[in-house]
Formats: sequence, C-alpha cells, structure tokens
Amino acid sequence: MNVFGVDIGGSGIKGAPVDLDRGDLAEPRHKVLTPHPATPDGVADGVVEVVRHFGWSGPVGITFPGVVTGSVIRTAANVDKSWIDTDAGELLGDRLGQRVSVLNDADAAGVAEMAFGAGRGRKGVVFLLTFGTGIGSALFIDGKLVPNTELGHLELHGHEAEKHASTKVKEDEDLSWHHWAHRVQKYLEHVEMLFSPELFIIGGGVSRKADKFLPLIEGIRAEIVPAELQNNAGIVGAAMAASEG
Repeated sequence: MNVFGVDIGGSGIKGAPVDLDRGDLAEPRHKVLTPHPATPDGVADGVVEVVRHFGWSGPVGITFPGVVTGSVIRTAANVDKSWIDTDAGELLGDRLGQRVSVLNDADAAGVAEMAFGAGRGRKGVVFLLTFGTGIGSALFIDGKLVPNTELGHLELHGHEAEKHASTKVKEDEDLSWHHWAHRVQKYLEHVEMLFSPELFIIGGGVSRKADKFLPLIEGIRAEIVPAELQNNAGIVGAAMAASEG
C-alpha cells in the first residue's frame, strides 16, 4: 500500500509516495528549499508543491521540526516563530484538500527506523538522533514512542546542544570530522548520563557518511549505529502516521 509522506526541515521540504509493505520510497523523492523566513504560508506552499509534483490524491503524513500536540505546533526552533500555536493539520489539510497527519520530525524518523530499520526488534531504551539543521530526538521504551522529547535543546557547555553539535554547525564552522565527532561524543555522553539507553541510532543526512565519524566516537557504553533508512526515515514515518489516521 502506498501512502504519501512529507518531511519538513529547516533547509528543505521533501516527500514521496511510500510503499508501507516494504518501508521504502515508492518513487524518488522530490525536494524544494524551505523558504526563509519559514512562515506557515511559505512552508505550506512548499508542501503543496512537493505533493502536487506527484499528482497525489489521498491522505498525507507531514513531519514538523518542533513539538506537535494533536496537530498544533508548540515550538519552532528552526522555522519562523509564527508557527507556534498554529494548527498545522488544519492549515495544510485545507491547502492540500486532503486529510493530513502531523507529527514531530524526529519521532517520525524514529518510528520508521523501529519498524523497518536499525531499531527492528530492539527492546529497552532506544534513541534515534537526527543531525541536520538542528538535532532531533526520538525516545523509545520497549518499542513504544515517548513523543516530542526534542533533546537537541539540552544545555551543553552553556549552549543548546544543537548550537554546538548539529551538522549545520559543522558546516558553518568548517569543522573537521574529528573535531565534530568529539562534539557529538560529548552530546551522546550527556544523553547517556540522563537516560542510559542500550542503543543510539544516528540519523539525518549525515548518516550516509557514518564511516567518517562514528569510528571516532569513544567511551559511549550504548551501541551506536547509523540509521538504515538514512534521510528518508522521516518521509516513511510520516506516511506511517497518515496510514494510521
């Protein structure tokens, strides 16, 4: 069964039909740049462009980089603050003329990885962490999601962790893989101290280059693996949410 998923990020809005029997994209994804400022109307235009690129008609799942309760946006760290208290389900559903489901972006990626990727069959405490414009987090306990953890905003060295160790920071500060891996290690040490997970799954676009930095991370007791669905996990998880209504 194919269902459409859209992943809204701080830099790009990407989507595709998803084959939920395989847990993979049914067609190559289409991506547009996230507008700046990333206002509700501007982002909605991007979502509509992505969905209409495929001529899609039917339910759509959509991720958002912030806390989502029901379909209402509660935080907006890497998009325009005018999103806060916006009913994204109502806005995007009206614009698309379709039923939509909205959830936190890292939660969507985590749900997909637990069903089809590196978290399959894993019990205990598992974290998926996405490194991109910010740092997203999805926490699972015996396979059950604890939603909206947003642990990229933990304080690390006097700053929000994502201002210290995101992929965007690596690019902006032109950090070497070794230097950036050391920052990621410090962040993982902090999360491990708080939650004692058995497994860290590292997602986001940088997961495609896991061999360049994961071997440099030392002293973490939990197993650390790259996301198997890589940067498509959010799209797959969004589609899963839409299929469940």
